[in-house]
Amino acid sequence: MKKILLIVAFVLLAIYGVLSNYFPNTEINKYDSIETVKENKGIEKGWVPKILPLSAYNIVETHDVDGNTIFGKFNYKEMDEIIFLSKLKASNEMYESKNFLFKVDKEKNIVNFRNKP
Repeated sequence: MKKILLIVAFVLLAIYGVLSNYFPNTEINKYDSIETVKENKGIEKGWVPKILPLSAYNIVETHDVDGNTIFGKFNYKEMDEIIFLSKLKASNEMYESKNFLFKVDKEKNIVNFRNKP
């Protein structure tokens, strides 16, 4: 009887291990504006950069708690472009701040971001 219980426990543990690796702990959050990000504590939790322009909208972030990776994007209004870019350090085709890397499409006013590896 003990052997059967050990086998069942081992099988359940193996199934849990496989499923937890197959379904990572990834979450996607969508925000209409920077105010919504603040209400949901996205910046406070470190999922969204602190330096978003005030006009940021259509903000989407995806974070994987297990892999410690964050990806996101947002749109901004052109009036905030100069101020936003002045807060970043240019590096090749990318920009960076303290914890994040940014790729800025100035023609479409879209920014893709990710946390630094």
